[in-house]
Amino acid sequence: MSQRVLTTESGAPVADNQNSATAGVGGPILLQDQHLLEKLARFNRERIPERVVHAHGSGAYGHFEVTDDVTAYTRAAFLSEVGKKTELFLRFSTVADSLGGADAVRDPRGFAVKFYTEEGNYDLVGNNTPVFFIQDPVKFPDFIHSQKRDPFTGKQEADNVWDFWAHSPEATHQVTWLFGDRGIPASYRHMNGYGSHTYQWTNGAGEAFFVKYHFKTDQGVRSLSAEQAAELAGTDPHSHQTDLLQSIERGVTPSWTLYVQIMPAAEAADYRFNPFDLTKVWPHADYPLQRVGRLVLDRNPDNVFAEVEQAAFSPNNFVPGIGPSPDKMLQGRLFAYADAHRYRLGVNHTQLPVNAPKAAPADNYGRDGFMATRNGSRHDRNYEPNSYSGPRQTDAPLSAPLAIHGWTGTHAAPEHAKDDHFFQAGELYRLMSAAERARLVSNIAGSLSQVSRDDVVEKCLAHFAAADAEYGRRVEEAVHALRAD
Repeated sequence: MSQRVLTTESGAPVADNQNSATAGVGGPILLQDQHLLEKLARFNRERIPERVVHAHGSGAYGHFEVTDDVTAYTRAAFLSEVGKKTELFLRFSTVADSLGGADAVRDPRGFAVKFYTEEGNYDLVGNNTPVFFIQDPVKFPDFIHSQKRDPFTGKQEADNVWDFWAHSPEATHQVTWLFGDRGIPASYRHMNGYGSHTYQWTNGAGEAFFVKYHFKTDQGVRSLSAEQAAELAGTDPHSHQTDLLQSIERGVTPSWTLYVQIMPAAEAADYRFNPFDLTKVWPHADYPLQRVGRLVLDRNPDNVFAEVEQAAFSPNNFVPGIGPSPDKMLQGRLFAYADAHRYRLGVNHTQLPVNAPKAAPADNYGRDGFMATRNGSRHDRNYEPNSYSGPRQTDAPLSAPLAIHGWTGTHAAPEHAKDDHFFQAGELYRLMSAAERARLVSNIAGSLSQVSRDDVVEKCLAHFAAADAEYGRRVEEAVHALRAD
């Protein structure tokens, strides 16, 4: 095999990559040293803006195999027959921390799947919790600001974190998840994933259903205590990345079984909870889990930057048979996710290999912009309609239409019969064992006791008491004991 030749970006061979050109031996460096200048200039530009949220992540390739017939509910081609396999890429992440953060921290985990289907890419963007902190996207920037670094101290502040939650009682359910046993997964392999949002499926007859996705880990759920996590974050900050990488390299391929909850669209209006409220779950007694298939990860990326850092997901990437619901948080993310990647990676980020459709070529009239690689030829037109052979619309909607009514305005979400901010948080607390409750109370108290304002502490304690009287009393006693020390 012949020796590869080192070249400049323009392809010219590099004569010396160890010494820069100087004016004589020991003299100053020459401006004409094109290789040196190009190398330093390129190095200065190696980093792109990190994600505001979900910055620190890992990923792997794999496939999804259908195990159960769901064609009565959706006409999506990749779910059309038992045994069908679809290639995918899955990115895990922490949410609040920066790119250099540790893996073993108390934080929700992103669980984003890109299915490379024959009808285009389908992105299912979720978390390892079935609920979230807020109901409306207009609150999202404020929520994230409260969880990220304080502008003055440069670090996360308990005062900010709990002050926002004190004024957002709808967060009580997710806070109970976050400070419970599953708040710190032992690894990415040992946690569940959820679509979290409510989505719409449409079958071949045009019938609409609302669905929630549940990816149940086949490895079993395993989590870390606060003490175990603190030790692990110090000894191996990249513990989850290491575990995922090494397990796949050893051939121990992690897998998840996908289940869905299915609600006929006509039942949504009168359901006891608002089915489009991201802070609430659908109890399984109402809508049981129905198995769909199995997700397997079996190949590590060759380059973390190119395939994990540059991976771009948007919940607006639907395929025929799958669409959005009136979930307000989902509606906001339909715009925000794709726009974040237009900022980070450029308008042509969908042409990068990890993001480009693999089983269905993209064919549209988008042109130009930074790093455009698919711009057409002299025979192509960049407008539509045209008299030539350019791509044309199908006139077949991807999903069923959503009925709307009423006046425009900044409305609060509609309330259903059992809607409040605390009932489901209390139900979750009452499902826990005695040991789980004790750890939950200890975790919350350890964080809430750091808050300096008494009024913020009292507001938060009232939320836990509203969820469950015992829950509130135990957190209050633990917080007061810690603040008295």
